[in-house]
Amino acid sequence: MEEKKSSKERIMDSATKLFARKGFDAVSIREICKDADVNLCMISYYFGSKQELYNKIIYDLIEKQTQYADRFFDITIDPKTLPKEQQIDMLLRMLDKFVDFFYSNISNDLIVLLLKDQQSSEAKFRSPVFEYLRAVIASVFDRAKDDREVIFRTLFIISQVNSPKILPAFSLRLLKQDEFTQEDIAIIKNNIKWYINMVLKEEGII
Repeated sequence: MEEKKSSKERIMDSATKLFARKGFDAVSIREICKDADVNLCMISYYFGSKQELYNKIIYDLIEKQTQYADRFFDITIDPKTLPKEQQIDMLLRMLDKFVDFFYSNISNDLIVLLLKDQQSSEAKFRSPVFEYLRAVIASVFDRAKDDREVIFRTLFIISQVNSPKILPAFSLRLLKQDEFTQEDIAIIKNNIKWYINMVLKEEGII
């Protein structure tokens, strides 16, 4: 039997859904509380304000991602100090776990919210795990972390992870299904590994 969600969890779920569908400015505190079936004062009690509630949704995701990553990697290790083979292994393992996290923790509403947040000049999504991924990629390709090529290469690599879920019309709809199966996830992982190996071969790294 599924455990009943707390008032705080229901508020965050409702806010995520409404912010994603209507935009931050168009959603009122009253509307969130009505959808979450909680007293109007609960947002002030738990979060302080609508803006702080929005920030909490973003920061909660970053915290979950960081905690998840901590189970598999040590992001305090400077990847430049590792041998090339270990750098490549780290990159592949990180992407493998990125897929597991993304397809089990990110709802469709949260995807829309994150995409909208990224369009803002004051985007709040600054993940230490993504920053470490960029450092690993920079090390693999013997470039600086802030190198233009590394920034775009990191973006293209991340897109290999999230594009099937972000673009369901080109994945789930063609498969005539509502969710990704374990077979689908295995295919996504294999395609990412193939893409990375292809790029490494073209660069003469392997």
